[in-house]
Amino acid sequence: MTDGWIRALVEAIHSSHTQTVLYLSGGASQALGLLMSIPGASNTILEVVVPYSRISMTELLGLPAVGVGFTGSLASLHPKRGDHRFYLSTRTSDRLWISNVTLSKGLRTREQEDRVSSHLLLKTLADACKVSATYVSELTDSELPDESEKLFDEDQELQQLIDGEICMKVYPFSSETHTSNSERKVILSGSFNPLHDGHLKLLEVASSICGDGIPCFEISAINADKPPLTVSQIKDRVKQFEKVGKTVVISNQPYFYKKAELFPGSAFVIGADTAARLINPKYYGGDHEKMLEILTGCKRSGCTFLVGGRDIDGVFKVLEDFDLPLELRDLFISIPEERFRIDISSTEVRKSQGL
Repeated sequence: MTDGWIRALVEAIHSSHTQTVLYLSGGASQALGLLMSIPGASNTILEVVVPYSRISMTELLGLPAVGVGFTGSLASLHPKRGDHRFYLSTRTSDRLWISNVTLSKGLRTREQEDRVSSHLLLKTLADACKVSATYVSELTDSELPDESEKLFDEDQELQQLIDGEICMKVYPFSSETHTSNSERKVILSGSFNPLHDGHLKLLEVASSICGDGIPCFEISAINADKPPLTVSQIKDRVKQFEKVGKTVVISNQPYFYKKAELFPGSAFVIGADTAARLINPKYYGGDHEKMLEILTGCKRSGCTFLVGGRDIDGVFKVLEDFDLPLELRDLFISIPEERFRIDISSTEVRKSQGL
């Protein structure tokens, strides 16, 4: 039987729709069971990893969600020479929180120590999700956590993103409400230098074709062929989206197969020129099989590409103008010319503005 306050706490976490990646080692195993046993877990849990091996532990990277880390040295079959203790940390784009707890040795069984650490992990996750709920501590006065917190301002977050310490930052400027329960995103990626009406119309049409999903724009701070954007450049481009009330995500992934890993299940909105590059083996070192392997990986992640027409060398091209490999035909969806055609580009806008 789950304690009432635990159920309320977990339900509040699930209701926040904050997605989480959990890394657990050495304890707090009951927390996973509690999170999974109460309806709504799919809203919260992206992945759970128990990295007991050294190799697995070194693969922990910046995460596109709340990251929760736990490691502990709890009671076991044989008496421990050192303290019974555990460490907890949470990481979001703007906050790093760490807690160190030393338990009273011999006071509890292994199961009881795991219960105490599991409950504190749930409370920690609730704090990171910014939900309030009752927490009943079983720690004694001598076991109070030693906590530290570090907050990052916007410039620090963006520099960490450029440096690869975090993988994205979301600016939720949109005031639109979405009635769909889908967590799917409809993403238009680009440099948006500048953002123009063609971009706005393309995402609007693509979203209507998808039928559900959350529309957003995405800028990669890292470019495959150019130097990274600076913090000030990113902030200038973000201001454009604030003015029009549209959500924009800043990531550090320049390649679509990496974006697919970052945003699984998403519909990426691209131009016909980008589609032509995606299926051209030239951009995969001339290796046709490598191209198929990479794009098939995008398919496995549940992603699709919605392709809008673009002027290419003076000719307006749509998806049907390209010879798609049979294995990839269901990966691409055409946006009909009658639904979207705006012969404008950011380059032309810059030229007209003398930039």
